[in-house]
Amino acid sequence: MIRTLLDGLYLFAGYLAGLFLIVIFLLMMILSLGREFGVNIAAGDDYAAWSMAAMAFLGLAHTFRSGELIRIGLVLERLPTGARRGVEIVCLLIGTAVTGFFAWYAVHMTYDSWRFNDMSQGAVAVPLWFPQLGYSIGLTILAIAFIDELVHVLRGHGPRYEKPPAETPEEIVNRAAESGL
Repeated sequence: MIRTLLDGLYLFAGYLAGLFLIVIFLLMMILSLGREFGVNIAAGDDYAAWSMAAMAFLGLAHTFRSGELIRIGLVLERLPTGARRGVEIVCLLIGTAVTGFFAWYAVHMTYDSWRFNDMSQGAVAVPLWFPQLGYSIGLTILAIAFIDELVHVLRGHGPRYEKPPAETPEEIVNRAAESGL
């Protein structure tokens, strides 16, 4: 049940990131085409920037779990199994600590913005805690994903984000095309 809940959380965060990507597209189109027709969205650039931050941070956990986050796979693949497992655990420990640190302080900053009623300085005054939620929630979900993966690997299983080696030349080409290489 917990596995289903966590996988659903990561997928939901990925969908939210996709939604923010659509919001950015729509805002940019309205701002660009609106010039021709005299239509303007006050603080539209601010909304697009906040949406970009939310998109980037909310998509991190899904990207991590999908095995698409930048890793040191070239180094790990050349290590013997025991050393590889040790390096993988050390990397997950470091990733968990760093992500947890940033998530903690992002949530703390968002809470302080809410508590002190901080407002944006743009054309439209927006409470800062609102756009800060995207990166606070995204970092928190990424920290959960790192903890989840660390516990999984410490229990003796292989990392779930690691894709099996490609078996055919076509699969190698497809993976390279999907990753943007």
